[in-house]
Amino acid sequence: MSSIDQLVLAGAALVLLAILASALSYRTGMPLLLVFLAVGMLAGEDGPGGIVFNDAGIAYTVGSVALAIILLDGGLNTRAETFRTGLKPAVVLATLGVLVTCAILGLFAAWILDLGLIEGLLVGAVVGSTDAAAVFALLHAKGLQLKERVAATLEIESGSNDPMAVFLTVAFLELLLAGHRVPGWEVLALFAQQMGMGLIAGVAGGYLLAWLTQSLSLERSMYPMLVLSGGLALYGLTTVLGGSGFLAIYLAGMVFRHRAPRDSHGILAVHNGFAWLAQIGMFLMLGLLATPSNVLADAPAALAIALVLIFVARPLAVGLCLLPFRFPWREQTFIAWVGLRGAVPIILALFPLLAGVPQAGLILDVAFFVVLISLTLQGWTIPYLARRLRLEVPPTPGPDERLELAPRPRDGEGILGYRLGARTPALGLRPAELRLPAGARPILVLRDGQVLPPESAGPLAAEDWLYLLAREADSARLSELLAAGAAPAYLDRRVFYGDFVLNGEAPLSALAAQYGQPVPAGMEQRTLAEFVCSRIEGPPVVGDRVRLGGLELVIRKVEGARISQVGLRFPDTPG
Repeated sequence: MSSIDQLVLAGAALVLLAILASALSYRTGMPLLLVFLAVGMLAGEDGPGGIVFNDAGIAYTVGSVALAIILLDGGLNTRAETFRTGLKPAVVLATLGVLVTCAILGLFAAWILDLGLIEGLLVGAVVGSTDAAAVFALLHAKGLQLKERVAATLEIESGSNDPMAVFLTVAFLELLLAGHRVPGWEVLALFAQQMGMGLIAGVAGGYLLAWLTQSLSLERSMYPMLVLSGGLALYGLTTVLGGSGFLAIYLAGMVFRHRAPRDSHGILAVHNGFAWLAQIGMFLMLGLLATPSNVLADAPAALAIALVLIFVARPLAVGLCLLPFRFPWREQTFIAWVGLRGAVPIILALFPLLAGVPQAGLILDVAFFVVLISLTLQGWTIPYLARRLRLEVPPTPGPDERLELAPRPRDGEGILGYRLGARTPALGLRPAELRLPAGARPILVLRDGQVLPPESAGPLAAEDWLYLLAREADSARLSELLAAGAAPAYLDRRVFYGDFVLNGEAPLSALAAQYGQPVPAGMEQRTLAEFVCSRIEGPPVVGDRVRLGGLELVIRKVEGARISQVGLRFPDTPG
């Protein structure tokens, strides 16, 4: 057997083993990325696998490409609607937040590791940013449906703060190699170059990719490849020209998603697969690169750095950055805790190794240990903390299958398929009896492998598949009627929002009179939406709640920046 065949066999076996081992995540709550990292370490030189891998150059190249793919997928999954609530705080966290974290952690690292100031700040820069791969994987894999303000801030921050971490790492590394002990104006010039070029290239590249996808007539399976290859080309070109390729490819994904080109759902589905493969490969490789015996030698100092990062530096940075936006303390606490470290610190720790810095081995060991502690301590507790802080909202139901028509109709019609569950509200009704949005119509029922016309299918039953021709804009209303609804009891929509759905434009005084509650001074002529907005900080999001005497009003639906529906709960309602 040739060496190439052996390499293919070993690589495929590791990926397969990692995928199979991921079942542990669903059984034990163990973070998936920690599973992949552990499999790589077990296969490495200190584990039973005994594979020796210590090529930092290959690790850096493969890790950078994998991270670019993950960031592209993160951009593709960032909806334009999230900008309303999360863009400004996320940008501050991604820039000032990383800088504050780097400064606090750098000073501590310089003291505890007995390093110079620049060396300590280099350690702070390496581990100073949250990791997009870790945040995307843990938030999505756990099936968490967080309040939009929290989810948007975390996802945009993690996807956009890598350029700041790369910039700080390169800047401190260049100062160290040049023998300078104090940063100069050239650092600001490098920052402007990196961010400016990344911003321009990302926006322009996203528009270009969307235009190509709309204009070119290709095989359907070629469109995801067009987006992937175009995104990686943009990343490489921006990096070669001296800009931030990571920022460029993330922004390109967001712009592409916002332009909503043809077959966007198919492209997103394929890229989710690309991203998972990139994460598995990257964490397996980083696990192989690690030498646990060396990591353990520096464990006491690295543990102290990890704890200062998690309990001091990150919370202080979050508190400072979110101060102007007046986030509730529950949301600040959660955002501070979900400062996950993943592949990025390990990849950045390879920079000093490739540059020949004397302390490079120590920096790599510290970064690896910090990642292990972060994924274990923070990653394992995210679902529990989200529930304790009451930041989860009922999951937004959606169709189980979706098929876009080609050519695409002007009104965005497509075929939506729903598998009816035991709790689906439509059970027992005939397709013709369903109260569907205007223009939506059933086209077939699939029951026990048989295709039935809607008019002869009879009452709908559990495990039926109902397919409709409908507009994408109506999928939310259809899903409330047809989706299976497998949320846990505490996220049941009636428990969470209350039994009554009120129009946001309803007069506050009428509701107060109906239930004998006092109207706050100055609110006699206000609507429910205006009253709720006056009692919360920042843009309203689904799940925000305020008290009206003995009643609780919960925002149920937001259209643009307008509260259109409010749920009414009573004091004795659990949740």
